[in-house]
Amino acid sequence: MNLPFHPNPKKPDLVLPKGACDAHCHVFGPAAVFPFAPTSTYQPEDAPKEKLFALHRHLGIDRSVIVQASCHGSDNAAMVDALMAGKGNYRGIAMVDATVSDQELGRLHDAGVRGVRFNFVTHLGEAADKDMVRAMVKRIAPFGWHIVVHFDAHRLEELAPFLKELELPMVIDHMGRIDASAGPEQLAFRLLLELMEDERFWVKVCGSERISRAGPPFHDAAEYGRLLVERFPTRVLWGTDWPHPNIKANMPDDGELVDLLKIIAPSPASLQALLVDNPTRLYWPEQI
Repeated sequence: MNLPFHPNPKKPDLVLPKGACDAHCHVFGPAAVFPFAPTSTYQPEDAPKEKLFALHRHLGIDRSVIVQASCHGSDNAAMVDALMAGKGNYRGIAMVDATVSDQELGRLHDAGVRGVRFNFVTHLGEAADKDMVRAMVKRIAPFGWHIVVHFDAHRLEELAPFLKELELPMVIDHMGRIDASAGPEQLAFRLLLELMEDERFWVKVCGSERISRAGPPFHDAAEYGRLLVERFPTRVLWGTDWPHPNIKANMPDDGELVDLLKIIAPSPASLQALLVDNPTRLYWPEQI
């Protein structure tokens, strides 16, 4: 059973810089308008764009990247609807299958989509087909898009050589879903650091509630985010992951997740890079 998202998140203590971006969040439904995919492994509660926009106003977030979630499959309608309502302040990451037309890719680009997400996570169903990923990379490269890869930590040893084949930028979700209790010498984290030495790779220092083993306030996970921000300051992104699908315990308060940034990016310069400068380069380069 999926927990409902937090109904009344706190106002963060941390004041975010102007232009701050939530680079990883979702919209779900409303199912009466945008039905969930029959292949979805979970059925979340409605989390429509109006609630997402209200959350961002509450947290002090000006821009966002909405990531298509597996519960909607390759039907990106709910995400595109939110992008259109966002009036240029919202970008999107789509999910597509091999049948998507070039015309549809162009339509998605015009709506604000800037990449495609591929899942290699067991609880979300069958892993993405590598040959399909290779073919899609060739098709999206002319748009200047990137791919977002979401994987179980134990899969990285096998996935890393494949990812290194791909000739375009890649963004890794949720710090590679490492186990925060296993220490920075664990294989998955060392492999993540090795990938990040290649300038094609970016990483999202979010999902602390997913990789934590200590529970709230998730400080054990935030320390890994701090290490990544220190080592790769120009290729890190952050997001809320609202409305936190598939969280089975310890549903986070999004205001408290914002306050974790005091650990993850403790200096004004690192916070500015993480929340403003880096997402601008990747998602709004025309504003530079």
